[in-house]
Amino acid sequence: MTPSPTGPHATEVAPPQGAPAKVKIWQMTGTEWLICAVACIGFAFDTYELLVLTLIVRPALIEMLPANSGAAVFNRWVGILFYVPAIAGGIFGLLGGYLIDLLGRRRILLWSILLYGACTFATAYVTSPGQYLLLRCGTFIGVSVEFVAATAWLAELFTHRERREAVIGYTQGFSSTGGLLISAAYYLAVTYSQRLPLIHGGHAAWRYTALSGLIPAIPLIALRPFLPESPIWKRKKAEGTLKRPSFAALFHPAFRKTALITCLMMACSYAGSFGMLQHFARIIPGTPGVRVLSPAAQEQRVSALQGVQEMGGLAGRLLMAFLAVYIFSRRRLLRLFQIPGLLLIPLVMFIPASRGTDMSTAGIFALGFLTVAQFSYWGNYLPLVYPTYLRGTGEAFAANIGGRMLGTSAALIVTSIVAFMPGGSASRQLAYAAGSVGLLSYVVGFIGSFWLPEPSLDATPD
Repeated sequence: MTPSPTGPHATEVAPPQGAPAKVKIWQMTGTEWLICAVACIGFAFDTYELLVLTLIVRPALIEMLPANSGAAVFNRWVGILFYVPAIAGGIFGLLGGYLIDLLGRRRILLWSILLYGACTFATAYVTSPGQYLLLRCGTFIGVSVEFVAATAWLAELFTHRERREAVIGYTQGFSSTGGLLISAAYYLAVTYSQRLPLIHGGHAAWRYTALSGLIPAIPLIALRPFLPESPIWKRKKAEGTLKRPSFAALFHPAFRKTALITCLMMACSYAGSFGMLQHFARIIPGTPGVRVLSPAAQEQRVSALQGVQEMGGLAGRLLMAFLAVYIFSRRRLLRLFQIPGLLLIPLVMFIPASRGTDMSTAGIFALGFLTVAQFSYWGNYLPLVYPTYLRGTGEAFAANIGGRMLGTSAALIVTSIVAFMPGGSASRQLAYAAGSVGLLSYVVGFIGSFWLPEPSLDATPD
């Protein structure tokens, strides 16, 4: 590869269009496959740790709140547990992005995974919502840092365009396997909790589910010595040519538009998930076909439909990974998922709520498909719009200030407006609230896409 003769940053140049690729996408060394495996573990358990709250928040609060607590207190704690950790994740995740640029990608990546695994494990032993909130903040901080570290690391290890897009896209696909894993873990915990050792004198399924959060730390401890640092970052650090990262640099004319529009649009992507998808687990138990079941059967139904949603998300991520290699316009690629969502949200959310019917399984799959795929989009897009010294900081600003802090506030918005929604029952009101917030996030994201910068796709910027 030869350096680009133009532009402020040296980059690798892809072969001319129509020329044979210089590398085969999947012909990699053992170390490169190991790198991909670690990235898959990290991405899978990012989603695992985030979605564990969706499944266990209701039974956990029922156990920990006083018996005479009303719906208002319950909903307030749900909103707090969804949003306050996102604030912590946004603030410390932004700091983590700075440290990624300052100290290296590999080191921060591994510590972030260890942090969120340990915090989720400790959640199994909490006895109050306040303790749960504190540990949830630690979990969110770890997840917020891991995404930025992993995508920057992969983009700098695999600089050839086709291989980079494929590796980042398909490893992110494992994020949705994390959703399937947590659905399966919760199902098993609900089904077999009575056979497991006591925790705090009981067999609460949500506590056993939280215990599984330590799983990702085990292989990472063993694999850490075999993982290389980013060669681009390491070379520039050794040569003394690596500029010091700076938050202020994001608002220089060269990066200001990119920083602001990606921040807004990542907020919309996260709002679609936190403001809509993650409320399905509380909508479903109140639907006609589920509320007549026993409590255990209700939770099994919730976990099964959560699995359907995650299957949709997995399919969406895989399609996004495939299309990212072949569709050069990043705006067009994103709109392939935004436009169908604008049409489907009213059909899936509002019509069942107005008629008092069960949510469509196909509709749950489709909204998971369209919404979750957009997370993979940003993992492929963001490393291409910042140079090496600012890559972690810039990604962290979009992902943590936009996604974690602003986007996840959609969960709090839903719990704040639910009492003003029509429907006549808590479940139907929640469906209206979640659907409204989800639709708004898609509308704003689609409008924002017209200002999204088109990056050069040739090679990872140096």
